[in-house]
Amino acid sequence: MNKLCRLFLLVLLSACAAYTYYDPGKAHHGREGFRNNYPHAPIGQGFWKWQWERWRAHLPQAAPSGGWPIPVVKADLAYLRANRSEGTLTWIGHATLLLQLNGINILTDPQFSARASPLSFVGPQRQVGLPLSIADLPHIDIVVISHNHYDHLDRNTVKQLNTQPGGAPHFFVPLGLKAWLNGEGISNISELDWWDQQTERGLIIHCVPVQHWSARGLADRNKTLWGGWVIEARNFRFFFAGDTGYSQDFQDIGRRFGNFDLAAIPIGAYEPRWFMQTQHVNPEEAVRIHQDLHARYSVGIHWGTFVLTDEPLDEPPKKLQQALAAAGIAPERFFVLQHGETRKLAILQ
Repeated sequence: MNKLCRLFLLVLLSACAAYTYYDPGKAHHGREGFRNNYPHAPIGQGFWKWQWERWRAHLPQAAPSGGWPIPVVKADLAYLRANRSEGTLTWIGHATLLLQLNGINILTDPQFSARASPLSFVGPQRQVGLPLSIADLPHIDIVVISHNHYDHLDRNTVKQLNTQPGGAPHFFVPLGLKAWLNGEGISNISELDWWDQQTERGLIIHCVPVQHWSARGLADRNKTLWGGWVIEARNFRFFFAGDTGYSQDFQDIGRRFGNFDLAAIPIGAYEPRWFMQTQHVNPEEAVRIHQDLHARYSVGIHWGTFVLTDEPLDEPPKKLQQALAAAGIAPERFFVLQHGETRKLAILQ
């Protein structure tokens, strides 16, 4: 067996995880793995049909000549590094956000690699340049990770963050991911189940249910949990969905917390609907989540960075504007950022 074949086999099998979480008292702790709260069609059923159909339709669409018209702005690095007083939100790309809250630097689903893949030479490739590097970041205090898919949990990124000058951040992960991070030399970890909470640096951090799934190899499907995150400060409540299909979970979250000042909600990777609807919301469903959460403001994430599905990479914001108009919601209440753009949270007050 040549070196490439051995590497590929290792990637496919190395993610195998022992599942020890079965609990008949918790509906989402199934016998064979974690499961979602509400009934839905099987996630992933029809994958090869989708691949055949997209091949026949010559999808996904190739980037236009000169690249996708998705702007990248240079982040104000000096300001972000020095800032200890103002709340800010910076979109780095895909589901990666830098949230500065009460002088604490928080990173969501950090992905700074050229590909969202276990291999460096194949897999979804970054379509727009990074607006900043890991070395450019201010010292990161907290990292929240929604689940273990490669576009949300990147090995090289978390290993670099773990060795940042000034000490490793505190990683918050759903059940089952602590062992994987330990294997990468990361030890400053809190592992939470749905509805668990922990206080860190004056912030209350909750893991909450969303509708998705997990896997990094062929034999570990749903052996680790997935989830969204709620971060509560003394004057601000933030929700991060990570990656999700639409479900009643968002009404449950809205009832439990009452309202949110800002919610980060996926708006991309939604076509074809017959295949993606159980695992990825489209812009219309993202607007429903905004309403279910009673969010004062929302920001669209999970678009414009990696080509994962069949819609054009720059389509989600256009569909979002149509969905907002149809729902009678002012466009500034659910906005998108350019890669590298920073918005001060005081503007949202």
